[in-house]
Amino acid sequence: MTATEHPGYMTFSDLGLSEDVLRAIADAGYSEPTPIQAEAIPYVLMGRDICGCAQTGTGKTASFTLPMIDILAAGRAKARMPRSLILEPTRELAAQVAEAFDTYGKHHKLSKALLIGGENLSDQAKVLNRGVDVLIATPGRLIDMFERGHLLLNDVKVFVIDESDRMLDMGFIPDVERIAAMLPPLRTTLLFSATMPPAIRKLAERFLMNPKEITVARPSTTAATITQGLLMLGRPKDRKPGADQKMKREALRKLIKAEQPRNALIFCNRKRDVDIVHRSLCRHGLDAARLHGDMAQSVRMETLASFKNGEVKYMVCSDVAARGLDIPEMSHVFNFDVPTHAEDYVHRIGRTGRAGREGRAFTIATSEDRKYLRAIEHTIGKPIPLMDGDTPPKPVVDEPAVDEPAADEKKAPSENKEARPAKGSDENNGGSSDTQRPKREPRQRRQREEKPRQSNEPAKEAAKGTGRPPKRDDNDTPKNDGPVKGLGDHVPAFLMRDPGTGTGSA
Repeated sequence: MTATEHPGYMTFSDLGLSEDVLRAIADAGYSEPTPIQAEAIPYVLMGRDICGCAQTGTGKTASFTLPMIDILAAGRAKARMPRSLILEPTRELAAQVAEAFDTYGKHHKLSKALLIGGENLSDQAKVLNRGVDVLIATPGRLIDMFERGHLLLNDVKVFVIDESDRMLDMGFIPDVERIAAMLPPLRTTLLFSATMPPAIRKLAERFLMNPKEITVARPSTTAATITQGLLMLGRPKDRKPGADQKMKREALRKLIKAEQPRNALIFCNRKRDVDIVHRSLCRHGLDAARLHGDMAQSVRMETLASFKNGEVKYMVCSDVAARGLDIPEMSHVFNFDVPTHAEDYVHRIGRTGRAGREGRAFTIATSEDRKYLRAIEHTIGKPIPLMDGDTPPKPVVDEPAVDEPAADEKKAPSENKEARPAKGSDENNGGSSDTQRPKREPRQRRQREEKPRQSNEPAKEAAKGTGRPPKRDDNDTPKNDGPVKGLGDHVPAFLMRDPGTGTGSA
């Protein structure tokens, strides 16, 4: 039995890291590497390209930051020429990776720069002019700085594409390809992803040379430490606009009251719903903050810091917080909205149950969400457990989304007297006599014709002389905007005659 075959028997000292890095790891309170770290770190130290796939919350960030600190320990950065480059899809992820370098590199004198949108360009350019060992950036701001002449990339030794599947979702892959073309060909390239769709695999084949493929969990699986639950809501009694959302907000508050989370992320699909749910929680006395992409970067960072520090208990957010947000003590995740992309479900609930800790994730759904739930369950390979009476609050099992029949459809056929053809109508139009037809039609035929019978009101009113007569064309024949329902495909002639003429039917 070897340590390589069983990473759980490893310690960080078995991975070949330097004493200074090991000291920083011990100061951070870690002793054993996660499977992705145990597999990836030795190969990164060897200078091997890596294609790593692991579910969210398994420690992918440390699997490249730890060896990079040792690789960059020797050498010195030149002005505007970073020695390593880490691409992140969002500002929050970039800031989090920068924090990881501060934590693990505190015994080294490595310099770093953070290039993200929403910050002052001139301040970022000044940092680059001093020279940086580690450059952490989002694709858009990096290209902007390069085009302005503030940045040169021909000295990059290590190139990291983090959360590459999120890059794909956000449309950054063309930017990533453009950036990769600016880099020197002799480099170490590390690609990490929570999922491995075909487009990401093609990207890896294009930019990685003989990579070591590391997969420590089946793509798109959820951590076994997360207890999942699905709360299906029935139809609200009030069918006014917004009734569904009001019902979901009430269900969310009941869930929070029942679960009593230490802290929680509450995910919404739309930014405006983030604001509405945030206001609702605050109005009911819950300590909540909000986070979405339309907020200023300084406000977003301040909100995230206050949530991490425990100053607020609940954070209502969009999917901007679904990837890579690392808060180890996160106890709960609530999906106020079912994500429309199945992969986002994996990333959302992956904010809890991290690093072997237990977490709880609950999803609130209505009948309109069924197709999204099927896609999620297909992706994760198992159904989301439906909450029962043992998990308060007790869910309301939804009914099939079928339109209610009209009131007169519910009546017995014998009671729909007005829907029957008038006597003699078929004889006068070349049909069979009414006495030859059975008094009670077969049940299946009655059910088929129940709906058409409702559409006979204009004809009945014309027959009674109380309604407007049907429109006629120049030949004095009735105009039909479509097939007439209720009496076959035509209207008997006696119904079309003007009641004022005094003439009767033949």
